[in-house]
Amino acid sequence: MRILRPILLKGAHMLQCFCGQRSKSTTITNEPQLKGIVTRLFSQQGFYLQMQPDGTIDGSKDENTDNTLFNLIPVGLRVVAIQGVKSGFYIAMNGEGMLYSSEMFTPECRFKESVFENYYVIYSSTVYRQQESGRAWFLGLTKEGQVMKGNRVKKTKPSSHFVPRPIEVCMYREPSLHEIEDKHRSRKSSGTPTMNGGKAVNQDST
Repeated sequence: MRILRPILLKGAHMLQCFCGQRSKSTTITNEPQLKGIVTRLFSQQGFYLQMQPDGTIDGSKDENTDNTLFNLIPVGLRVVAIQGVKSGFYIAMNGEGMLYSSEMFTPECRFKESVFENYYVIYSSTVYRQQESGRAWFLGLTKEGQVMKGNRVKKTKPSSHFVPRPIEVCMYREPSLHEIEDKHRSRKSSGTPTMNGGKAVNQDST
């Protein structure tokens, strides 16, 4: 019988990936139920999205670095969590449109995955959007490979367009929202104080 090979072992709150393996259902409690992929996300700007070990999010020209590997985990209907394989952090977007890395899975880590008309994939926050127009806030990279504020990214522009390049299909355990601890909720990618003061679309926001 094959031995389960976990990709992520960084803590009880982390996901485990069981790739290309089978096991008897009676031997595992809380078996992984979600089928996702390990993938690289290639931007139309010419960069691979990457998350460095310290949680910094940006773009890289090097497709062979492990920092560009992400677990793309389905957490709802056309909704995914994007988790760095090496760092173990989740990509999240706060109420000011800033991307940051989160040690815990929170609602801000949920992104709607949509296929644009040119067959590129776009990722938008499921929590925040423009209150007046209803326009979604998107994950995006500049021409220099830097992350953009979600409220400045347009779905019609190359900055928001990505092509997933799957490595392998995996099974994941569902992230647990009840494990969130406020003092450990998030770590902003730039290293500056985390800005979580924004509000959702159904509340007052700037």
